[in-house]
Amino acid sequence: QVQVVESGGGLVQAGGSLRLSCKISGSIFNLNDMAWYCQAPGKQREMVAGITSGGSTDYADSVKGRFTLSRDNAKNTLYLQMNSLKPEDTGVYYCNAVTQVLQGDIIHELDLWGQGTQVTVSS
Repeated sequence: QVQVVESGGGLVQAGGSLRLSCKISGSIFNLNDMAWYCQAPGKQREMVAGITSGGSTDYADSVKGRFTLSRDNAKNTLYLQMNSLKPEDTGVYYCNAVTQVLQGDIIHELDLWGQGTQVTVSS
């Protein structure tokens, strides 16, 4: 069974840093696009940063220059380095991964979500 396991959240003061990790475990045929989303209190979930299988990245305007997204395909792991954190970065961060799994002779595409990790930035 394919699972998404996130780690790295916590409480940090404004200006501090955190590094989130997201590991995809299980039998995977192919790992495609991956992304981090944030759901702030009372708001909808929004994409923070995304990365293609080839390594092309895209960032929300609010985090450009402060967050860096990377992936280690050998480890099926996604990382989000968050620097110069602001109180408005507070929220639950969710990892999303589009994967392909092989079942018999058929390739199935799965859109996977992690359980979320809390990031709290105090002023």
